[in-house]
Amino acid sequence: MPAPALPEASAAPGGRPPDAGSVGRSPGRLTWMRFRRDRTGVLSAFVVLFFFVVALAAPLISMAYGNDPYTQYGQEREGLLNEFGYPLLPNGGISGEFWFGLEPGLGRDVFMLLVYGIRTSLLIAAAATLLTTLIGVVVGLVAGYVGGRTDYLIGRGIDILLSFPSTLFFIAFMPVVESLFVSPREETPVWLRTVSLITVLTLFGWATIARLLRGQVLSLREREFVEAARITGASPARIIFKELLPNLWTPIIIQSTLLLPAFVTAEAGLSFLGVGIIEPTPDWGRLIQRGAEVYRDDITFLLFPGVSLVIFVLAFNLLGDSVRDALDPKTRR
Repeated sequence: MPAPALPEASAAPGGRPPDAGSVGRSPGRLTWMRFRRDRTGVLSAFVVLFFFVVALAAPLISMAYGNDPYTQYGQEREGLLNEFGYPLLPNGGISGEFWFGLEPGLGRDVFMLLVYGIRTSLLIAAAATLLTTLIGVVVGLVAGYVGGRTDYLIGRGIDILLSFPSTLFFIAFMPVVESLFVSPREETPVWLRTVSLITVLTLFGWATIARLLRGQVLSLREREFVEAARITGASPARIIFKELLPNLWTPIIIQSTLLLPAFVTAEAGLSFLGVGIIEPTPDWGRLIQRGAEVYRDDITFLLFPGVSLVIFVLAFNLLGDSVRDALDPKTRR
């Protein structure tokens, strides 16, 4: 009598056998494996890491390079700028001493302006992203878990905030802040502009992530594991931090990776409009604004900050998409 046939391994959805390499691995390990297979994500991660390393090592780069972003080399040394303030050498004055050329007018080193501009933009964007995520998580958890009148009031507040023209508000807001804290005879300190930028970006940024997490919490709070925690007498704080929050890390991380490049472009846009970071602090937005004024005579000066901003934002957006796909394969493009 023939031996009974052994049951075959159950097939994965779609009729495919299960991936043997994924059996017995933790969710974090599986996420890392999916991310490593995404070449676009890995390349984008290296580009983003490069920008952060440059921002952190800006003083060391300045020491090794031999120039700084504040010295007006074209004004202090003859033979660098012509009588109209433009570099004498071709391509914006690019040379072995000035790798990216000289700034028209003041004659500062463009390479060091760009390096320190990265530092300024990433500092503001990272601080705003951290505060925005923190506030959005807290508000979203409270609105979704408490519900009732609290949820209604928070929801209406989010609706009003999302409909508000943030750029116009900031343009009108800066003169008021300066009049409150700075005398008309004094210059606006850089720290005040920095704090104002972070505050406004945070004020208008947390509503999106709060609305997203509120919807997630409304769905999770009716699940069996939350009901089981309530029955066992768990406090609301324990339910939020032990049951709900661990299931929300994926949307939190994804939204954070998408918020930072958005804040970089927002900060650059505000500086371009003249209500962001002011002189003498280097900033990408102001470099692009100055380049737009002189592009007819020196296109090179506009090229470097513009291309750098596009590369960083594109790389970070691609990284955010890859992180999303790795954390939640169901959303894969």
